[in-house]
Formats: sequence, C-alpha cells, structure tokens
Amino acid sequence: MSVRTRTTLAAAAATLLTAMALIPLTEDGTWYTRAVIAVALLAGVGAAARRFSAPRPTVVAVELVAAVALLSFFFAREQAVAWLLPGPGAVARLAALARQGLVDVTEYANPAPLTDGIGLLLVGGVLLIAVLVDTLAVTYALAAPAGLPLLALYSVAAGLAEEGGAGAFAFGAAAVGYLVLLLADGRERLTRWGRTFGGAGAASRGGGQRTGRRIGAAALGVALLAPAALPSLGTSLVGGLGSGSGTGTGGRGNGNSVDLLVALRDNLNDSDDRTVLTVRTTSRRAGDMYLRIVSLDEFDGTTWKASPRRTVLLPPRFPDPPGLGAQVRRKEVTSRITAADWYEQRHLPMPYPATWAEALGRWRLDPLNLTVSADAGATTEGETWEVSSLEVLPTREQLASAPAPGPELRNFTDLPSTLPDEVGETARAVTEDAGNAYEQAVALQDWFSVTGGFTYDTEVELGEDPDAIARFLEARQGFCVHFSFAMAAMARSLGIPARVAVGFAPGAERGDGSMEVNLRDAHAWPELYFEGVGWTRFEPTPTRGTVPDYTRPETTPGGATPTPSAAAEDDELTAPKPKPSSSESCTPERRRLDACPDEDEPAAAAGGGGPRWPQVLLWSLVALVVVLAPLSPMLWRTRVRRRRLGPPSRGGADVAPHTLRLWREVTDTAWDLGTVPDDSLTPRRAAERIARVGGLDGPRTDAVHRVATAVERVLYAPRAEAVPGTAADARAVVEALRAAATGPARLRATLAPRSAARAVARLRRRVSGVWASGAWTSKAWRSRLAKRTG
Repeated sequence: MSVRTRTTLAAAAATLLTAMALIPLTEDGTWYTRAVIAVALLAGVGAAARRFSAPRPTVVAVELVAAVALLSFFFAREQAVAWLLPGPGAVARLAALARQGLVDVTEYANPAPLTDGIGLLLVGGVLLIAVLVDTLAVTYALAAPAGLPLLALYSVAAGLAEEGGAGAFAFGAAAVGYLVLLLADGRERLTRWGRTFGGAGAASRGGGQRTGRRIGAAALGVALLAPAALPSLGTSLVGGLGSGSGTGTGGRGNGNSVDLLVALRDNLNDSDDRTVLTVRTTSRRAGDMYLRIVSLDEFDGTTWKASPRRTVLLPPRFPDPPGLGAQVRRKEVTSRITAADWYEQRHLPMPYPATWAEALGRWRLDPLNLTVSADAGATTEGETWEVSSLEVLPTREQLASAPAPGPELRNFTDLPSTLPDEVGETARAVTEDAGNAYEQAVALQDWFSVTGGFTYDTEVELGEDPDAIARFLEARQGFCVHFSFAMAAMARSLGIPARVAVGFAPGAERGDGSMEVNLRDAHAWPELYFEGVGWTRFEPTPTRGTVPDYTRPETTPGGATPTPSAAAEDDELTAPKPKPSSSESCTPERRRLDACPDEDEPAAAAGGGGPRWPQVLLWSLVALVVVLAPLSPMLWRTRVRRRRLGPPSRGGADVAPHTLRLWREVTDTAWDLGTVPDDSLTPRRAAERIARVGGLDGPRTDAVHRVATAVERVLYAPRAEAVPGTAADARAVVEALRAAATGPARLRATLAPRSAARAVARLRRRVSGVWASGAWTSKAWRSRLAKRTG
C-alpha cells in the first residue's frame, strides 16, 4: 500500500470517527452506516482521480459530483437516472428533503426520529466534511489545516447535543482520528526525502516516530482526563453566594438535575438570607405570586427532570397556556423583576402562565412549558426584566367537574416500575373518600401539610434511589423537594397528570410596595393538570408558601362555594376570551410536541426562533472561512516551498525546471525576509547580494554560489546538466537565511510572505489575458461549440 493511499484512508477514518459524535442526535443510528459507505466510496473516487494525475481542482470537482451522486442513490434513487446520476428530478427531490429536514430539526428534540430529511442533512454534512478533509490533507498535502473542518463537524455535534456536550468518547474518537491523519501525513513527508534504509539512521528515525506517537497519546490522555480533574461549575439554583454553601456559579447547568435540587436545600440552610429578586407588580394578589424557573416532567424513580424541548427566541406574545379553557376567569398583570448583582441564573424566574416577557440579551421560550432560558451566554446577573402573566382563578366546581385526562396525557402519569408499591397504596388510602380527581388532589395536599403529621426539615438528605419517596412517607420529615416529589408521584399513581416546578415562593412585602424574594424563598411545588383549567399549583409543604384559594375548605353558609369578593370584582378580572383555547383546538399530546397550529406560532417565528441546526452549521463554515482567509498566504507559501525543495517530478527530464525552482525558492525566501529581488542581476551577482544582505557565513555563502552556478549551467550551457548537491545547498541556504533573520522578520515571513505577490501577479495576468483574448464572450463560446460539433 502506497503512502498516499494510507493518507487517503486516514482522512476518511478521521471524518468517520469525528462523525460518531452525531449518532446520539437521532433515535436511529442507521444513517451512520450510509455515511460510512458513502465516505469510503468517496475516498476511492478521490484516490482514482489522483492516480490518473488529474489536476487538483479537477479532483475536488470530481469528489463533489460523486458526493451528489451518492446522496441521489441513498435518498432520491427513484428520481435519479440509473439510480445514481443526479438528474433534475433527483435534484428537486434532494432539495425538498433538505427543506423538510430543516423543518424536522426544529420540531423534534434530541434524540430526534430519523426522518429522510434529517438523514439527508446528516449524511450530506458528513460527505461535505469528507470532501474538505480529503482535499486539504491528501490533494493539497495540508494535513494540519484539515483539522478545521473536523473541528467544525464536532462543534455542530457538541452544540446540538443535550447538556453535557457530545461526551468524552466522541471527543476521544475525533482526537484519535486527527492524530492518525497527522501520523499518516508525517510518514508521507518522510518518504519524500528518499527510500527508508536500515541501520542506525533508520532506528533513530523510528525512535523519533515512536516518541511522536507517545507525545500524541499523552496529549490525548491529558485532554480527556483534565476536565474530570478540574472543579465543576455546578448547576446551583442561585449563585455567587460567597458563603461557601452554594455549589458554584448558579444555574449554568441544565437546571433539571439533582445538583440543582441539592443546591436548593443548601440555599435554604444558608445563614445569610440575602435578597435574590425584587418584584414590582400590578397584581393585588402578590402574596400568592410564585416565580417559576423550570418545570420537571420526567420521573425515573430517583429524581425528576425536564424532558428536552424545542425553544424559540422570545416572541412578541406567548402561546396560550395548555389546557386553559375560555370559561375560567383570568386577569393579566404586569411585573417588573430585578435580580441581585450576584444572582447568576440562566432561566428567568417568572409567574405562570406568562403571556410575554422582555429582557436584555438573547433569551429563548419553551412554548409548551412557558419557561424562558438563556441563549448566547445571557444571565440574570444584575438584570431587570418585565413579564406579563395571567392570574387564573378557577372555581372549585370547575376543577371538580374537569373531565378525565385522555390517553394523550399518559406520559404525565407514567411511573417507573422500580417505584415501591407503598407509594400508590398510600395515595389510595389517603384519598379513599374522594369522589373525583380534584378532591383526591386536595386530600393529598391536606394530608401532607396538615393531617399527616409531617414536619418541615431542610437537613434531610434528598435520596437518590427508588426507595427515597417510600422512606420519606415513613419518616414524614423533609423539605419542599420531598413534599413536591412525593405528591406528584402519588398523584400520578391515581391517574392525575402531574409535574414538579422549581423556583421561588412569594416574598415579603416592603414599605415601598415592592416584594422582596430572599435566598430562603427557593422552593419546589407540584403542578397537576385539570382539563379546562390547565396546570394548577398545589402546596403540600407545611409552613411554606401559600395555600391556593381553590383548595381551601368551604366556609360560606350552606356549603356554597365562595364567590369572589367585591375587591376582586373591582380588580378588573378579564372576561373569558372569545377565541377557543389550545385545549379546544388541539389535543394535549400535540400540544406537548408543540405541533399545534395556533396563531402565536407565526409570532414566535417572527421573533427570530429559526432553525438551530443551519445556524450552527453556517457559523461553523463562516468560522472556517475566517480562519483560513488570513492563513491563505502562509498555506500557499508552505505548499510552494515544499514543491520546490522536493525531488524532481520526472527524474532526469526535469533537471532545468527543478534547478530553476530551487533558485526561485532561495530568492523568494530572501524576499520574504526583506531582500527585494532584482531581476537585472545575473545569478552570480544576485547570490553575492543575498549572502551580503542576508548575513550568511562562509559555508552558506559558498552554498548560495553553488546554487547560482547550477542555474547558470542550465541557462547557458548547450545541454542542461544536473549539479549534484544543488537541492541540499538550496535547503541549507533557506535554513541559514531564516536563522540569521530576527524573530519579527521570521514571523512576518511566515504569516505574510512578500513573495505571495507572485501569485497575485500571475492571477492578474491570467485574468487580463482572458479578457483581452475575448474568450469569455458569447461569440467565442459559440465558435468553440461549433468546432466541437462540426
């Protein structure tokens, strides 16, 4: 196997190893098999084109055509000519699939189902990276810059992965692929200097290769193990405490893990009960205003977490809250919330349900949960935001008469098989006298907060095993996380959809009319779903928060449900909205998947919540161009130097061109370092000038003169003859010129070589020649076409 073939295989392997980071993004990883086949065939096409000595641009063009043909075979076979050739029908099919794929990646959370559109984007993206890597590493022999497209591919995977990034395995695979590519390229460079001989020299060189491999392996190991050894940033509910009781930066994680809940307990136990938020609101019920941060709806038996969902940039108006019917009274109020300078959270604490929000920076909305999370590094630290929200005031009759949840909400009643049976049995025992789901929910709340003998204690550990809830029910001692987890799980065991909210309980009123939310107001509470009312807050934690009015015992004579007070009537409660709510026009399951065609969706799209995948890919390509553009002179100069100082391309028949290339490399190196070439000088006089200005010593001066003598022989002798040692002399002169130059001069020569002006001048001459010849005119094209067809 030739060295060039090894480099080709290494380039394909590096692309496929890096592409493994994309596998977790879909539920079905079979697309990767297609990608492996496609990249292997593409590598074969490129190797064949180079085997026939095709020009480098032609090799790239052939590979691009092959990539489109492979995509046609995999995704538009019926429309393609002979299942492979991308005709107009196949191109139209691929374009339609690409558009559908862009829609799919915005509709589904990771891991997404493998639709044809998503499969096309994945395989097509991998093929594009494979072409770039093969072009740089093999066609143009620039293995090191080939790491840039590999980095772009890995960045897309890491950016679209769930919290935690693409994982250590994916990073390790990508790093190993790049190291293999560099080693293959190094072997190819070594063979350019001649055959590999045995003996001490070979042994020494082999030792150097082994040392290089060891260094690469050590660097890879450090890159993989160092993150684990460094301190974690943490996912604290509130951050910057300074007291040492928190867990770090506060809210930089996903906000869904046990770490956040442990931080909540630590905050409740902190001796320094500082102010976190200051709230000014138009509501007359500020004492009941909970500020929600995240909503946790998945229960695995040990903890609750939020399921991944699609988000959009903040729209002008939020969608209607799920399940809220037109018959339920509500009032829209506005709140202005200011965070403390040390409070660094990547979610906006807001009342539920919010109808719109304005905040500095980039923030994104979860249209289903109506929670707002940070985008592009935004945080709440010292910021102020405005929120409009609904005060929903259902009656006891509306809750009691709510119909049973449909099968679409089954995911909100799922419980793991590992949950002890005692949880469900206790729930049924506590609610045995209840006649409907609402009475069951109230019975659970009252049992936890009043009649069950539970005590509030923030020192109790959370517990991270399936028996944690059962132990809490037996010990009857814990804090808000225990109560909310237990009530939500018990409600699910009774068939009531339930989830857990995390945020802040109502704060204390200050003399200026504002509310002060402190560190110890951090809280968790359950939310239960009732059709026609939507997600409804309950408060099972004793001595914490406020008990909702719709769960209080009836106190009016005759057992009638109390009506709103006169003050509430004067509070301008809004009339029912004339338009139907999302619960009447869309099923709960479609709402959960965010597939309802409600009128707020265009507003969300207008707010800039575009597809995330194309943005990441586009910015990765832009970053690639931005990096390569300033480096293009250096890359061009490196390629030219390697070609000039290499062996003759055609053996003895290439004596004169090879000698002239060596001389041109000597003069260009001197030019890069500050000695402007003078074409009026003879080679001998030019050699004297280069030696004098370049500060060469005696042996190197002799070497530059020997190169000049070789140039005179091929230019003026009757027959061009090779002078032995000319290549070695040229390399020695180039190294001596760089060694004699100052550091800034060498840096300039590397990054901005002056001799790159030759390439610009050559391009200008070609363009001028084409323009002057008229070859670009339609008449010239028709003439050439007539000659070919005539």
